[in-house]
Amino acid sequence: MHIFAYTRNPKITQPLHMSKSVIILLLCFLTVSSFAQNLTISGYVTDQINGERLLNANVYEQKILRGTITNNFGFYSLTLPKGNYSIACSFVGYETSLLEINLLKDTIIDFKLAPKADLEEVTVVGQKVDSKLTSTQMSRVDIQMDKVQSLPAFLGEADVIKTIQLLPGVQSGTEGTSGLYVRGGGPDQNLILLDDVPVYNADHLFGFFSVFNPDAIKSVSFYKGGFPARFGGRLSSVLDIRMKDGNEKELHGNFSVGLISSKINLEGPLVKDKTTFNFSARRTYADLLAQPLIKSGSKGNDAGGYFFHDLNLKITHKFNERNRIYLSAYNGRDKAYYRSDSKNTFKDENNTDVTMQTKDKFSLGWGNITTALRWNYIFSNKLFANTTITYSRYLFDVMENTTKKNITTGQKGDEFGLNYKSGIEDFGFKMDFDYFPVPNHRVKFGGSIVDHTFKPGILAFKESGSDASSKIDTAFGNPNIRAQELYAYIEDNIDLSARFSVNFGLHASGFFVDNTFYQSLQPRVSARFMASDRLSLKAAYSKMSQNIHLLSSSTINLPTDLWLPTTKKVKPQTSHQFALGGVYKVNRAIDFSVEGFYKSMTNLLEYKEGASFIGATTGWEDKVEMGKGWSYGAEFMLEKTIGKTTGWIGYTWSKAERQFDNLNWGQKFYARYDRRHDLSFVMTHRFSKRFDVGLTWVYGTGNAVTLPTQNVSGAYVPYMNQYYSQTNYEYFGQRNNYRMPSYHRMDVGFNFHKQKKHGIRTWNISLYNAYSRQNPFFLYFESTSEAEYKQTGKSRKLNQLSLFPIIPSISYSYKF
Repeated sequence: MHIFAYTRNPKITQPLHMSKSVIILLLCFLTVSSFAQNLTISGYVTDQINGERLLNANVYEQKILRGTITNNFGFYSLTLPKGNYSIACSFVGYETSLLEINLLKDTIIDFKLAPKADLEEVTVVGQKVDSKLTSTQMSRVDIQMDKVQSLPAFLGEADVIKTIQLLPGVQSGTEGTSGLYVRGGGPDQNLILLDDVPVYNADHLFGFFSVFNPDAIKSVSFYKGGFPARFGGRLSSVLDIRMKDGNEKELHGNFSVGLISSKINLEGPLVKDKTTFNFSARRTYADLLAQPLIKSGSKGNDAGGYFFHDLNLKITHKFNERNRIYLSAYNGRDKAYYRSDSKNTFKDENNTDVTMQTKDKFSLGWGNITTALRWNYIFSNKLFANTTITYSRYLFDVMENTTKKNITTGQKGDEFGLNYKSGIEDFGFKMDFDYFPVPNHRVKFGGSIVDHTFKPGILAFKESGSDASSKIDTAFGNPNIRAQELYAYIEDNIDLSARFSVNFGLHASGFFVDNTFYQSLQPRVSARFMASDRLSLKAAYSKMSQNIHLLSSSTINLPTDLWLPTTKKVKPQTSHQFALGGVYKVNRAIDFSVEGFYKSMTNLLEYKEGASFIGATTGWEDKVEMGKGWSYGAEFMLEKTIGKTTGWIGYTWSKAERQFDNLNWGQKFYARYDRRHDLSFVMTHRFSKRFDVGLTWVYGTGNAVTLPTQNVSGAYVPYMNQYYSQTNYEYFGQRNNYRMPSYHRMDVGFNFHKQKKHGIRTWNISLYNAYSRQNPFFLYFESTSEAEYKQTGKSRKLNQLSLFPIIPSISYSYKF
């Protein structure tokens, strides 16, 4: 443990431009602080080896049990009266640092923690062992990336979102997908942040993988309720992902090769102890492997395939102890494509050989770009500021083109072209402050403004023939929509006593679109009472508002889903969520937690019956219905966080309902991903430093789907002395009136490690769906055979399509 300490004379800083009420509030805090004559210890907590700042590390005084945690940039501030103290600093996976200090004046102490050589505390979530018990925050989980990578993975690709799907209160969509359905909410109700920048489509391969490369990620915090006031804009959850800063001391990296992709990560100093970088890249190569097969089957004239890639870059520079700047960027894209070039020779009416050439091109692509430029500045040992400029873009495009040419005569033939584009683009600015006025208050406040450009979709169509008069060149669709979104917030975590703490907050938001301004005040409160040293009781209330919507007409997350704004016709979504729960510490290694929740939602969107994302006759606002929703349930989690065997058992009982005036005859119906029972078992076991194993098993009630309840034949018409049904009519009855079969699956992964001269080699062998359960992807009807009809009297039967049997995978990685 290394400690760097020095004192600094207090300086008077210029007042910040902020609202009058916030200034008065802060002056009150400062007044209380000055009368108390307390002194402040502040600084950063970092990794001793690589200089990486540690988020949510604990800094506390052991005798009086007063403490704090580091913020999202590793900064802490702890105010105490004059005197002698024993200050401890701890973080999961690191040696605890102890410092005896005689506090006579404001002091800066930078803690540099050493990683444990042999981890006794092998943890599943990146929290202090008892932080779940003592924290005011409820419904939050911090995920450690090494645990994500130790669990079994689909096709060998470790995935952050698939790990989160294993938590109570979180459900996946259909087989293999990476969508999040949190406490009865939809996939658009999750705020997904990458270094403070929203990511609008977090899926690769139509949802089977997420866009987050685990090698580039430092920390993951997931909130499903009790939302702090600093978050807003979505109803159901917040996923806060932070990228690695990079090693300050020396160059390090790793690479891996799997069945479908390869990836590399490099990090190190550009200027030692001042400027660092972290770079990661990942690409699939199924399209490259398939090219020889495609060309051999098409005489070398065709090409096609699918791939996705991710690029992450972060650069950090320290000007001095007060100033740091961060530049982070992400670029990811999926692309499916096909190209063909064929020739056909035939005889024309003059019996002359004519050769026609036909060229076809098709591409389907979508992807994200995010960028953040952040500046940290320490105004004083009690006031920390972060200023951020952000850019985010999501784009979806489809292109199809066919051209024909008469090679014999050189005459240009028919031509057809189709192009569709949609997306969303943001520019944003935000400021966040951490303020520590007195020992039992931790204040956060700030604000943001974002300029949105929504692109609902333009369809360009071209067609021409050999006759110039038959040319068509037109475009139609919905025009771009500009909107401005702003918010301000303040929250205070107050320790009212040793047993009782509360977090009060207020989030104020505004949304300006179509000369209309929507505003919302959203109170937030969380409370914790320590009933005993082993038992804490918690409660929370959150009001949330959402001004952007995702229109989806499919049961899986497709890139055709559209992000669209609140308008004069389409109102903001709102929710009220109440949560009540408790945490009981069974022993040093095991926690048991339970949470009950109730959430009501208004102004939810659904497509009208038969509507889709492409259409020129009406605008998108005329294709949707607005309605209400409710969800409620109970979540249980038994978790072991210490030892060679770690993991959890999670169970959720819940209901999710919807009601729309013009859908289902105005009656309530179960939401698409309403799931009564959801059970997960997650375990990792380390046999030795050279071998460990991970296992997951999940069970869930089948999803609710809409199926016809009757098939009625129409009028019969004669043909060839027989009568045939002219039309079949299907009667559907209630919406989401049928349950798919239950879903369950087991995944197993084995990791073999070996220390080499310059690093560690790891072989991973995984089995997805280890006992080859045929889980339903979707259901469909087909006609029965004559024998089946005679036996059952039914003219058709219900079948299911299953995607994945048992799928083995293997990957190789090397860390240096």
